[in-house]
Amino acid sequence: MNIRQVELTDAAQIAEIYNYYIKYTHHTFETEALSGDEMRARIVEVTQDYPYLVAEEDGEILGYAYAAQFRMRQAYAYSAEVSIYVKNAAKQRKVGTQLYVELFKQLAETNIHALVAGISLPNDPSVIFHERLGFEKVAQFREVGYKLGRWVDVGYWELLVSDLMY
Repeated sequence: MNIRQVELTDAAQIAEIYNYYIKYTHHTFETEALSGDEMRARIVEVTQDYPYLVAEEDGEILGYAYAAQFRMRQAYAYSAEVSIYVKNAAKQRKVGTQLYVELFKQLAETNIHALVAGISLPNDPSVIFHERLGFEKVAQFREVGYKLGRWVDVGYWELLVSDLMY
């Protein structure tokens, strides 16, 4: 498996991975599947300022991770929201860990001070994954999203770059 910078030609495979989460889970609050072109536009926007990585094996994208601006106000400039999605067939192969470790290394070389991960709840695998990497839960909003016929909570986990374990 190879961890590398995203390429625009990866957009269709990334959209396929993400669309699974859109259609079948509450892990993203998007409700409409994305086309490859829509994903390509998002990749262009993110990569202007932040790293965006993919895990690839034999031409197949197994997962992806990226950072983005946490909030729009200027004082948030030193914080980034991190996101990660792994293809179902590739789970339990350390794809996510390898993606995040490399993403965090790249972010540590910037002026980013705090990493924030939003997790739709319940989602024990994601909570365990983030906490194993050093994130700590700092907030939870109750019933802020409605998807797949039910109200969904969102928790926020934070990791200071100075606390990275790598």
